[in-house]
Amino acid sequence: MPPLHRSFASHPTRRRLLTVAAATAAATALAAPADAAPWPTTIPLPNGWQPEGIAIGAGPYAYLGSLADGSVYRADLRTGTGRIIATGPGTPAVGLELDGRGRLFIAGRQSGARVVDARSGATLASYTLAATTPSFANDVVLTERAAWFTDSYQPVLYALPLGPNGALPGPDGVVRLPLAGDWVQTPGGAVNANGIARTPDGSALLVVQSGVGLLHRIDTATGRTGTVDLGDAAPLTNGDGLLVTGRTLYVVQNRQNAIDVFRLAPDGRSGAFRRRITAPGFDVPTTVAAHRGRLYLPNARFTTPPAPDTTYSVTAVDA
Repeated sequence: MPPLHRSFASHPTRRRLLTVAAATAAATALAAPADAAPWPTTIPLPNGWQPEGIAIGAGPYAYLGSLADGSVYRADLRTGTGRIIATGPGTPAVGLELDGRGRLFIAGRQSGARVVDARSGATLASYTLAATTPSFANDVVLTERAAWFTDSYQPVLYALPLGPNGALPGPDGVVRLPLAGDWVQTPGGAVNANGIARTPDGSALLVVQSGVGLLHRIDTATGRTGTVDLGDAAPLTNGDGLLVTGRTLYVVQNRQNAIDVFRLAPDGRSGAFRRRITAPGFDVPTTVAAHRGRLYLPNARFTTPPAPDTTYSVTAVDA
């Protein structure tokens, strides 16, 4: 993969600066609110929404995709109110990530991926990610050089390389990175690669393999994976969305209605369990985003049959 390696390589000084910037952004996201007015801890979503992914930027807004039709809802974290900003294409929206240019990168399950303007709701680009079937584009994370997507049914990561000023690639610009090393794919439709995040130092990616409960560190230049040593922690068999802030890793355990919290080594090769977060409002939460000292999790309610009048919500807890 020489072209990929050159594309994502960066000067050490620049990499250190970017790592500092990322750490500063993470600290800002978890800074305690300065005002005394309480923000809601439950944010209602439209009936029948079927949420999965959530993304929060610098502003007090959460963006949530719909598994039902791929629409995007924007919720005001201060008031709990919101509106649909983009009508979906009729295919699911799974994981979401928001960049500093106001663009939402959306994993679209078997439909691939699309990029949406978070202000206007316009679709900026669409991509076919998988070269084989079955495929399940599940989650996405952004680095300085690319948007990276997991596939729960194939042992591969997909990258959308970003050009100068964050320019999006053309439709044929998708890079496919096969997974090697410690990765052992579970066949038969099991959920393999799921949530994805960056290591604290930005040197690699972390991916949870839900079905077997393992956390992997992945070298984006080679695709080589190594199992992260989490000590005596229980297997992450319900591991879903991941969030890394500083050296803290949050792992959403969907059907356990919990978040497991770990302290990671800077390079992400090891970690230690610190605590578990639960809340009465959790109803199969799937992913997590942070803002001003809180964690926000959409309740997918996978144990409740979806219907047009099924209620859904986002639950906020202290980080």
